[in-house]
Amino acid sequence: MVRDIASDDVALIRRFNRTVTERIGALEESFLGRDRPLGASRLLWEIGDNGADLHELRDRLGLDSGYASRLVRRLENEGLVVVEVDPADGRRRRLRRTAAGLTEVQELDRLSDLAAAAFFDGVPTGHRGRLLAAIAEVERSLRATLVGIGVEDPRHPDVVRCFTRYANELDARFSGGFDAGKSISADPEELTPPAGYCVVARLRGRAIGCGALKLHGAEPAELKRMWVDPDSRGLGVGRRLLESLEALARENGARVLHLETNSALGEAIELYRRAGFVEVAPFNDEPHAHHWFEKALS
Repeated sequence: MVRDIASDDVALIRRFNRTVTERIGALEESFLGRDRPLGASRLLWEIGDNGADLHELRDRLGLDSGYASRLVRRLENEGLVVVEVDPADGRRRRLRRTAAGLTEVQELDRLSDLAAAAFFDGVPTGHRGRLLAAIAEVERSLRATLVGIGVEDPRHPDVVRCFTRYANELDARFSGGFDAGKSISADPEELTPPAGYCVVARLRGRAIGCGALKLHGAEPAELKRMWVDPDSRGLGVGRRLLESLEALARENGARVLHLETNSALGEAIELYRRAGFVEVAPFNDEPHAHHWFEKALS
């Protein structure tokens, strides 16, 4: 993939990485002066107040299993965490902070706030706004690269939660509310291959978006339940969900995609138009729809 990026751009990214790791202290053995490297402190922080599944933590942080095990042992030896067997699955392990671990996280938060404030040391006052804007843009762009999209069982709890939040948002935004019972169905059996598919977008292991596809043989396929968590909008998640569903439709022989939407969802309408969907005459009797769209798949 590097071959597709200009050498000057590669050099810029590498220089950026070196500058950031040096500036935040990632190269130090004692991050924030706490006698442990950044990796161990980050793992302790990520455990959260309610504990965390070790496997999920590794996936969320992208850690090699061997390295994660070494970090856990280090935190155990410091008396900051305990490792427990998951009562729901004896093969899995959960991490829980001790009282000392909670105190340490509070100190890490205090020191991290001070370090963040010190980030402006040496930056002229008039340049701080520009630096903050650049940091916000870079953080948002990098966060978008952490989003993964995959096919999921429509009965999975993450899918159920996404569908529920989808319905709740529509109910709040539609002038007459939203009644899923009156809307065209998107039941689990309709979204399970070969009848259809459900895709979920995840960021650091958390489901932040969903979409569904209903297949009808030679007839146009239907897109349903497109939704992105409000906190994750602007990251291109909706576009990627749409592209994933289009690809699945093509793979399954669909030549045309249909979708309908409500006039209250202006951002969704704009997304569909940018993606090549064309508004057409109504092709179903969806009671909550004001706009019907179609796209020919090449």
